[in-house]
Amino acid sequence: MNAKSIKALLIIEQCNPDWSSVPLVGYRYYQELSKLVSITLVTHERNKSALQKYSEHKNITYIPESNKIKKYYNLIESLTTRGKTNWPLFNTLNYPIYAEFDNQVYKRFKNLVQQGEYDIVHGLTPMMPRYPYKIIKACQNTPFLLGPVNGGVPFPIGFQKVARQEFAYLNFLRTVGRYLIPNYPKTYQQASKILLGSTYTLNLIQDLFSLPDSQVKLFYENGITKDFLVSEDKTFSKDTLDLLFVGRLVPYKGADMLIEAVSKIKDSIRNRIKLTIVGDGSERENLSKQVQKLKLNSIVEFSGWVNQEETKNYYQQADIFCFPSIREFGGAVVIEAMASGLPCIVINNGGIGEYVTDITGFKIEPISRQYVIDEFVKKIELLFNNNDLKKQMSSESVKRAKEFVWENKAQKILEIYENLVAQI
Repeated sequence: MNAKSIKALLIIEQCNPDWSSVPLVGYRYYQELSKLVSITLVTHERNKSALQKYSEHKNITYIPESNKIKKYYNLIESLTTRGKTNWPLFNTLNYPIYAEFDNQVYKRFKNLVQQGEYDIVHGLTPMMPRYPYKIIKACQNTPFLLGPVNGGVPFPIGFQKVARQEFAYLNFLRTVGRYLIPNYPKTYQQASKILLGSTYTLNLIQDLFSLPDSQVKLFYENGITKDFLVSEDKTFSKDTLDLLFVGRLVPYKGADMLIEAVSKIKDSIRNRIKLTIVGDGSERENLSKQVQKLKLNSIVEFSGWVNQEETKNYYQQADIFCFPSIREFGGAVVIEAMASGLPCIVINNGGIGEYVTDITGFKIEPISRQYVIDEFVKKIELLFNNNDLKKQMSSESVKRAKEFVWENKAQKILEIYENLVAQI
């Protein structure tokens, strides 16, 4: 079968080129897969205005939202976003909104799927491993590909204070949902193939549903556009070191640990270091106070939130990417930093610990807050004093990042499509 002749039903509830995070990732997959196979996209009507800006995006079905669900969404948003978003509660209460979408997709497409209109059905978002796809009931003779899905990574034992700040005590709700949500076990048990975005999530899902190795595949969900890749070897000064953090300023991202680490670096080095923090969030005020208390005003600079195009400039001007996030599922910023030729210092928990290798940067075990701080001090001082190591890691980082270019990821998914279709 010619690749372009493959007809795929692509279900991406969150698919929006104007947004960030999961909606943008969903859009990138759709954008690139559309170049390779014949796609019918099913998405939420909230994405309609953004997708209709592009004339090449055709054959899209937009699923509307009822007035009752719109009112419900406003209610749960008001309940869960006071001050800081309570994500465990929000994701649990959000299920009825997704369920309406899922049921409408099933009603509209079950007959077409049963009649063999599509060669493959691919459910792509939501990316958390806690939502079902009712359409799988119609896929008796059509392969169903799920994912990539990622999540469920626990907080490290040494960071329970941060876990409480992030409402982790409500994470039991996702376990309860596995038993209460219709079609949830069936989705994972009957899927032809499941793509998992981290080794932790792969093991979790495989053990939870007793799945064979042939049914699961490690497939990192994040990617980058080609323009992130630097074409020339990065040059490093022997006299200064520019550190960069990019991310939301919330407790689990660990910017406070990075700031404290900078304060503990040897005076002779610290006076030649600059730390730029790109992003905003609930911890911004606390972090600013920390900088003042540690007398780092001349070293630490807050840029606030910037768009992705501006972020590229920060990557290009930096020397080292420091990302002490203790519980990261995807962490696309790490891939962007590697593509920009930056050695990365990250926490070894979740997806980012798999993006970074021993030749592209350093992975710190999340043993305790103090251990992380001490290790960041050691790694920053080591890189400051070793230009050859920086250059070597920079070159290897770019090579590693090329694996995450969206075109390459879409090509790998095409190969999965072809293998699944051939098995029918």
